[in-house]
Amino acid sequence: MRNPSPVADTAFERPAADNAAFAADLLSGLRSRPRSISPKYFYDAAGSALFDRICELPEYYPTRTELSILRERAGEMAQQIGPRAQLVEFGAGSLHKVRLLLDALEAPAGFVPIDISGEHLAGAAARLRADYPALAVQPLVADYTRALALPPPLRGAGARVGFFPGSTLGNFNPAEALAFLQGAARLLRGGGLLIGVDLVKAPALLHAAYNDAQGVTAQFNLNLLRRANAELGTDFDLDGFAHAAFYNAPHQRIEMHLVSRRAQVVQLGHERFEFAEGETLHTENSHKFTIDGLRTLAVRAGFGIGPVWTDPQHLFSVHWLPAAQ
Repeated sequence: MRNPSPVADTAFERPAADNAAFAADLLSGLRSRPRSISPKYFYDAAGSALFDRICELPEYYPTRTELSILRERAGEMAQQIGPRAQLVEFGAGSLHKVRLLLDALEAPAGFVPIDISGEHLAGAAARLRADYPALAVQPLVADYTRALALPPPLRGAGARVGFFPGSTLGNFNPAEALAFLQGAARLLRGGGLLIGVDLVKAPALLHAAYNDAQGVTAQFNLNLLRRANAELGTDFDLDGFAHAAFYNAPHQRIEMHLVSRRAQVVQLGHERFEFAEGETLHTENSHKFTIDGLRTLAVRAGFGIGPVWTDPQHLFSVHWLPAAQ
């Protein structure tokens, strides 16, 4: 993530260059073939709220499955983490899952939730502070895929431990996933990482999860274009694009695209971009893992191998990865 500067002992500023970075990344993505944009730009306040709705959909098994694992096994996870932990959550969102972990931990000392959506994060952090008054909550508005400057370690606290639920690691390509884990291993030295990853499974189940009957995932995908129009002055016609998501079996990933319904032109700044009918803007990959595959990747990144917890249907997994001293 970008390197924010502290404005108080529990809050950090959002970098002023966010719109410039969004514009630069979108411009690069529109110039490229095939066209693509990072999924991190889904998460403005509206996108974050839509994702919260996705997590409650009957077709979207990852959230409820991971929550069930956390409810049933959080005590075992807490034993691995140890007392007085300083938690760091990457891509914190609404801070629902971390509550199950906090309730199981022995006297957790501090919590740094990191998210790119400052408005969404501020509200979630305020609610968490109210419910956990003894916990030092220090929200950090930043892009955790870039270099991070975390608050100083708390005096008398235990190990620094990362929490990365939701299989967000699957949004990275393999090289990016390795780079993220390598950075996390350095950041969490002497502690570890608790990470949730979605497992390889029947394509029909995956297809349904990303093509819900209510169309919420389609709204979430199209919200990226709405955000670009509002923040960057683009002129995407939201009715001119359709949501498409499918499982790419050879790459073990869901791909999400916005498909141009007709020939059209989109303007960003002084540049105009022609979309042919059927041409896509690739907005997200969601890679699926095997347990052995995730462990191999973690070892390459510098972590050790710890326990793994799964649900009875073997849909999802949560791994404890100890970091070197």
